[in-house]
Amino acid sequence: MSYTALYRKWRSKTFDEVKGQEPITESFKNQIRTGRIGHAYLFCGTRGTGKTSVAKILARAVNCEHPVNGNPCNECASCKSILNESSMNVVEMDAASNNGVDDIRQIRDQVQYPPVDGRYKVYIIDEVHMLSQAAFNAFLKTLEEPPEYVIFVLATTEPNKIPITILSRCQRYDFRRISTETIAERLREISDSEHIDVSDEALSYIARTGDGSMRDSVSLLDQCAAFQFDRRIEYDDALDILGAVDTEVFSELVRSLAGKDIRKALKLISDMIEQGREISQFVGDFILYIRNMLLQATVDNITGLVDMSKENLKRLKEDSKLLSIDELMRYIRILSELSNQMRYSSQKRILVEITLMKLAYPETDVSMEGVNARIQDIRKNMSSFGSAASMMASSNEESDIPQEPRGPKTVHLPRGQYEDFMMLRNEWKNIIASIEDSSLRVALQNTHVVPNRTRTGMTIVSESRNSVNLLSGEELMDQFRKLIGKRYKKDIPFSVELSHESENSTIYVTDDDLKVIKTDVEMTDNI
Repeated sequence: MSYTALYRKWRSKTFDEVKGQEPITESFKNQIRTGRIGHAYLFCGTRGTGKTSVAKILARAVNCEHPVNGNPCNECASCKSILNESSMNVVEMDAASNNGVDDIRQIRDQVQYPPVDGRYKVYIIDEVHMLSQAAFNAFLKTLEEPPEYVIFVLATTEPNKIPITILSRCQRYDFRRISTETIAERLREISDSEHIDVSDEALSYIARTGDGSMRDSVSLLDQCAAFQFDRRIEYDDALDILGAVDTEVFSELVRSLAGKDIRKALKLISDMIEQGREISQFVGDFILYIRNMLLQATVDNITGLVDMSKENLKRLKEDSKLLSIDELMRYIRILSELSNQMRYSSQKRILVEITLMKLAYPETDVSMEGVNARIQDIRKNMSSFGSAASMMASSNEESDIPQEPRGPKTVHLPRGQYEDFMMLRNEWKNIIASIEDSSLRVALQNTHVVPNRTRTGMTIVSESRNSVNLLSGEELMDQFRKLIGKRYKKDIPFSVELSHESENSTIYVTDDDLKVIKTDVEMTDNI
């Protein structure tokens, strides 16, 4: 005997069995009880929310010989013939593949003949928005004045594409996304009946992954049961089977981005892809994690709003302190844009990596949110340097050793030099990795770039005297300058110097930054 997929086996057969759409099912039960049945219905909603199931239940209910409280009995001859798809009274059509005028004309011809048995002929047209404009026009007259024994049920995921002339002639019902709790309860009912041993945590994750679609969630449960049939399905098993990522990875990614450790962030993405994880799902789950961080930062009690273990909630609370509310909002905006772009891109990994760089370095984001993030970043740096200076001053007082004051060093740059510097700083490791000449590549290892004293060029800083000697040679420096010119269409002068100063020991700002910060800054015009 062939295997029947769970979503087909457990398709709702009465209005009472449809989960998460109670206002709609109650309305139809009342219509069946009172006999006030319309001639055209429009079912709108995302996939897997019950549109086709309700349409088929309605087809049985209006023809049922012994309806029970508005539900079809599923026992009479009429119900059984519709259930086994042998009834001539129910016609299903997929408008995605039958969207022409001839297909509609065929329906117009069929509706002229009354049902042989039963009371109504029911036409279920799925994805009705796919009909051509000519087909809609041909359908309009029949929809407006159908025979009294005909009912049309039009289902669509995109009601905005349906002409207003069609919409105005239908009773519209909007099927909402089903809550995670409702889906999880249904999955527990199915798994217990099918003797599938699965933990509540795994079912909860499957329900979340279904994203409001009961059909998708049941299919995912079926997938997990097929993969792991010999032992209990735990949360980690569901992650592995569905190609998902554990919450700990999102936490590590947030921490690496907040700390501007883009190398670690990119390695996390690389490891995730090597493990076979689905990158689009990863982005969607990461957006959910940032959303949870935002709730943690803004809501006093997130009980019932965030579905996490105590350990993960503790980590979430710590992570939410790393980014401001504005920064979290910016993360959600940029990641949501990424999610939309990935639908049509064949280079999903590159899009993700570029987006992570934008998140880590707000100066690359030209939007107002990016500017605000950059200003907050400058404030954080100044605050941290101020704290370090205070601690150093306190230490000097205790030791009575006279030392030079070492407060925060803030350098004011012209706009052009600042933009060149930020571009090179962000791209520095990529530039080095792309160099084909081994001598130049080795000389640039463990270096960083800073604006130089000419107020127009850059200085390559190295802790290695050998590297400084190599780069001081006219040949290698000229080669590097041409490489930068070809790559970025800019002629930037470069010098080289030996230094043991930390790469982030100086804050660089422009006039615009100083105006917005509105605080006293010790200006240093000479670097």
